[in-house]
Amino acid sequence: MEFWGRMLRAFLSGPGRRGATQSWAFSSWQPTQPLSGLLNATELVSHWAAIFEKRGIPEAQESSEYIVAHVLGAKTFQSLRPVLWTQPLTPWQLQCIQELSSCRLQRMPVQYILGEWDFQGLSLKMAPPVFIPRPETEELVEWVLEEVAQRSHAVGAQGGPLILEVGCGSGAISLSLLSQLPQSRVIAVDKGEAAICLTRENAQRLQLQDRIRIVPLDVTSEGSWAHLLPWGPMDLVVSNPPYVFHQDMEQLAPEILSYEDPAALDGGEKGMDIITHVLGLAPRLLKDAGSIFLEVDPRHPELVGGWLQSRPDLSLDLVAVRKDFCGRSRFLHIRRSGPQRGCPADAWPKPQSARVRG
Repeated sequence: MEFWGRMLRAFLSGPGRRGATQSWAFSSWQPTQPLSGLLNATELVSHWAAIFEKRGIPEAQESSEYIVAHVLGAKTFQSLRPVLWTQPLTPWQLQCIQELSSCRLQRMPVQYILGEWDFQGLSLKMAPPVFIPRPETEELVEWVLEEVAQRSHAVGAQGGPLILEVGCGSGAISLSLLSQLPQSRVIAVDKGEAAICLTRENAQRLQLQDRIRIVPLDVTSEGSWAHLLPWGPMDLVVSNPPYVFHQDMEQLAPEILSYEDPAALDGGEKGMDIITHVLGLAPRLLKDAGSIFLEVDPRHPELVGGWLQSRPDLSLDLVAVRKDFCGRSRFLHIRRSGPQRGCPADAWPKPQSARVRG
């Protein structure tokens, strides 16, 4: 995860340009000529790393290592059995490596190339254009887990917290919380059909489908909160919403601009469009003293604090700001201070309604 932490931080903070390829379906690959005389994994890693470096691909060495390791059945090159480093590869393996490396030359993120990625110890399927979970978001999950552990009163009728995730994407946050809070239940919402389908698939892969409800929902739609009322009042709302300032979108790297859904990134003029909808939704859904945990831009704590002060009717208080591993103010804890309104008593459906459709 350290490599991709560095890589994704560079994508999100450094200058970039919109790549020429705007689709993740390649009909115009231009792979290099067939390899000759490169028979083992170590040589192939060096070969493709040199090509990536020449073509300006970020983290060239690591990209090459991940691709070669994947074809050889491992998650990292270092985890391969040493004998495989120098063992001759089959023609099929050589071809696979060449095809995947051609994808990387088109600036496709390695997560999409491999089709899976680890998050909080879970192996999740990845597929474009669904947003790729960032390493920082693991820290958001850890903060939520700390809060649940400290608040013994944050429990539902079945012995664990009822959590709403807004913008579930691949399901990384929801499924991580479910896996580490055995009595918890989650409502995961997203407006994107691809995200809904991917979260369902990942829940099924991890056998967590009985404790999650995955709901297609656009929280910016008027009255969207009403669709969530039957599930009962929530203990927690968690979200990594689109928070990139609109004017910053063009500065994102080609890996992001060309492949990930821009709706999962663009937060509007000040990056606050979805954030304010989540905050406006929460008072109708949260229990008294329930909490909201958000991942945001480092400029947002001040903006969110000011916005909440202008909306005393919401009875929400910004109680804590936490920095990410780069020392940037990245996460917010907001707590409900008034009485809960809007939700009926806990109305979690019967278990059989939780089955994920195949």
